[in-house]
Amino acid sequence: MTLQQLKYVDGIARCGTFTEASARLFVTQPTLTESVRLLEEELGIVLFNRTSRGATLTREGEAFLASARQILDDAARIKERYMGMAARPAQFAVSCQHYAFAAEAFMEVVKACGSHRYDFTLRETVTSEIIDDVARRRSEVGILYLSRRNERALMKLLRREELAFEELFVAKPHVFLAKSHPLAGKETIRPAELDAYPYLTYEQGTENALYFAEEVMPAIDRKKNIRVRDRATMTRLLLGLEGFTVSSGANSAMYASDLVAVPLKVDDFMRVGAIRRQGFPLSRPGELFLAAVRAKQA
Repeated sequence: MTLQQLKYVDGIARCGTFTEASARLFVTQPTLTESVRLLEEELGIVLFNRTSRGATLTREGEAFLASARQILDDAARIKERYMGMAARPAQFAVSCQHYAFAAEAFMEVVKACGSHRYDFTLRETVTSEIIDDVARRRSEVGILYLSRRNERALMKLLRREELAFEELFVAKPHVFLAKSHPLAGKETIRPAELDAYPYLTYEQGTENALYFAEEVMPAIDRKKNIRVRDRATMTRLLLGLEGFTVSSGANSAMYASDLVAVPLKVDDFMRVGAIRRQGFPLSRPGELFLAAVRAKQA
């Protein structure tokens, strides 16, 4: 077993495929595949489940990778201290629902690294992929919310994947709409007042069950529905169609200056929190990220 093999396993786990890992590690795919095969043979375990969709760690692989990353970090520190070589880049990945506060917290982590080397990933994606990313170790942290409507189903999924939910803050649902919208000046908005306007929600791919939705108010209750995938498109349509969406309202000033957030009059709350692997400590960037999220809600 060599440090190079540990780097290969780490790279495949982060990328999710042998093809992408070979490109990022500057090694041919046959060489990468053979190196991992020899390591698995030496250890007597299977590290990855290989499918047409990519490679995911097995249970044994997850335990091995946790130890391997400690060894890689220790080796990098030794090289830096005694050989004057640059330390291994700080690595961190987070998957989240479409929240501006998460992007702001991510920027705080990048700024905290200053001129140091880092390799960070921020993925705004669908709810099911957030859970899968953290479970398969593609992301260290996932950000999503629980409410009365989705808590039972999502907590069941998290327990099955051995993931823990850590509440970061509780928010009241808000309606986001253009400042020029006829309802923009109201102190609160009732769901019935929104019937005449397009309801913009985030598309959830093949997993369109209600408990995966990013919005507290179900789209099935609306007459006009538009689904989008990214925040830029969402903002453009909110401004151009007199549409609306529903979100936490947390740090609404971070959103486009032409949008306003108005409290939605519903008997529900959004418990925004972080999901992570049980029994695995956070990296330093992970700790900074969650601290930044909390600080922005204080």
